[in-house]
Amino acid sequence: KQVSRESLPTGPSSVSSGSPQSAMSAALVYCPSYASYFGFLGAASALVFGNMGAAYGTWKSAVGMAAMAKLPRHRVQPEMVIKSMLPVIMAGVCGIYGLIIAVIIANTVDSAAYSLYSGYAHLGAGLAVGLSNLASGLSIGMCGDIGVRDSARQPKLYI
Repeated sequence: KQVSRESLPTGPSSVSSGSPQSAMSAALVYCPSYASYFGFLGAASALVFGNMGAAYGTWKSAVGMAAMAKLPRHRVQPEMVIKSMLPVIMAGVCGIYGLIIAVIIANTVDSAAYSLYSGYAHLGAGLAVGLSNLASGLSIGMCGDIGVRDSARQPKLYI
């Protein structure tokens, strides 16, 4: 028997359990076609905000490394230059983590059976990961800049 979309019930209260028609109706009610939009928006926000934090952290830490060029040659130790690359690497990890989460979210989005609940959950997860990576990139950049400048002036500060 063919079931048209118009003959199906529209709300969750009108869905009765047990028949194939009710299962199809429940899928239409709880798995709308726009649910995947929220999932992909979560993946995009994890990727974008994570890489924004990584870019800022890398830039700000590199500014601290460039400030070592103003110091006299006898004060700059080559091992301190290598050690001062640590904040740049840590900031890059924020972008990589955002990329990993975005790939995981994007691979779980299925247009056929993707519920609105999953879409909102993936949006929340993507925003949480992206914004936390943005905040950590900002803090790594600020601390990396000051830490690199001060450890170049006084090498005993570096642990």
